[in-house]
Amino acid sequence: MSETAKAEEIFETMGAIVTRWTMGSTAASAASFWRTELGDDPVEAELRLLALSGQFLGATVMAEAPSTLRILPDIPTLALPTVPEALRPLVCRILAASKDTVSRTELVHFLAARGWTTHPADWMPDASDEDAPDVYALWRDWAAFTAAGETTRRQTGDQLTADNWDDFWPAARKAALIGLRRRDPSAARALLEAKLGSENAEARLRLVSLLSERLSGDDVAFLESLAANDRAPKVKALATSMLARLGHGPAAGEDIAELAGFFAVKTKGLLRRSRVIDFQTPKTPAQWQRRKALLDGTDLTSFAGALGLTPQDLIAAWDWHVDPAADAGLIKLIVETGTDAQLAQAAGVVSELDATGLIAALAPRLGPAERARFAAAGLRAHGIGFEMAQVIAGVAARLDDPLAAPSGAKLLAGIRRDDAKPSDHAGEFRALGLLASQTAAQQTLQRLTAAGLLQGDPRLDMLRLNAALDDEGEKS
Repeated sequence: MSETAKAEEIFETMGAIVTRWTMGSTAASAASFWRTELGDDPVEAELRLLALSGQFLGATVMAEAPSTLRILPDIPTLALPTVPEALRPLVCRILAASKDTVSRTELVHFLAARGWTTHPADWMPDASDEDAPDVYALWRDWAAFTAAGETTRRQTGDQLTADNWDDFWPAARKAALIGLRRRDPSAARALLEAKLGSENAEARLRLVSLLSERLSGDDVAFLESLAANDRAPKVKALATSMLARLGHGPAAGEDIAELAGFFAVKTKGLLRRSRVIDFQTPKTPAQWQRRKALLDGTDLTSFAGALGLTPQDLIAAWDWHVDPAADAGLIKLIVETGTDAQLAQAAGVVSELDATGLIAALAPRLGPAERARFAAAGLRAHGIGFEMAQVIAGVAARLDDPLAAPSGAKLLAGIRRDDAKPSDHAGEFRALGLLASQTAAQQTLQRLTAAGLLQGDPRLDMLRLNAALDDEGEKS
């Protein structure tokens, strides 16, 4: 018998052998062609048959790839390095413990702020993940074009231009446009003017939002055109909001006069007279709803003007903490339609007044240094918790010795309680790990373990990552 014929005989018998094993029976008697090799001991024969079958199938049988299988392009290399290999298990554990998208997003933003990225086997963003750090734009686009069935990346130049606009996938285009806006705001605006009309409404909204970077009076004409002519209501609303931030709000009408009727400007003090806003409290639920709708439909400059004040005077005269709903309405106006200077003024005022929730609402428009400063002030002066401080600060705070704040003393007291549970204060520990500088994280770990926490306590994972993660990636 030829070698080929013998191989075919063995292969045909493999089906019967596997069937017998599947049903719990012995199969050596079916392999007559290996009778000599299997021997006479029944137990030993089954083990030898298993070994020989595995060798035969591994050497002669090749699985045929399904017709739908396709070779994907290589995952692109990002501008920042992957976290050190020794820290990958810790990153994976934090990712696994993150119960929502917000927590995972905070982690990857924290890593990016320190100059590192995740390993693609541990975490990759989806194509639609707009909250991912800009450094992951290439991976988002990789996910997009592989899902679209393409096998090669589009070739792009170093700079985004009107000629190569379509060569960029959406995430890379957005990242390139942000970089151009920071370097040359006029060039970025001109590029948007030329190419925005070819995008769908969702893409236009995302691209127009990039104008908030270095927003200036040079953008007024373009924004006015969008507010008047764009097909999408959301794009119109965004352009109108940006115009208001530049002092070009809509003309005041009957609605603004009605809104002004809910407020009055009075003076107080004998020697140093100052103005203060007096709230004309709504008397019915319908009036409360009407006031909210009027506040939502105006801008800061128009509202202040209806009261005979400048926006700066309105913020200074506002009587905070008297009417929380009105406070929230004014803060929303400032965030959406106020200038950077007006926003900074409001942040300073509400921070001094211990209006933590209002600072958190203002925080997204503040710079990283300002956010960290207000978070530190809230911890020291107002005793806010670490979770609220982290909401204010974001993930790039790097605070020194946050455990010295009142919330730190409270946390230490909590873990020393006789009835303390292993899950207590998990959110506070995680926020502390995001807030602290590397040195502070190292010192905090020492204090917490000295206070009784185990070295391997999973609540300390974020602090451990912070303590071990230097800024070498940032410098690469």
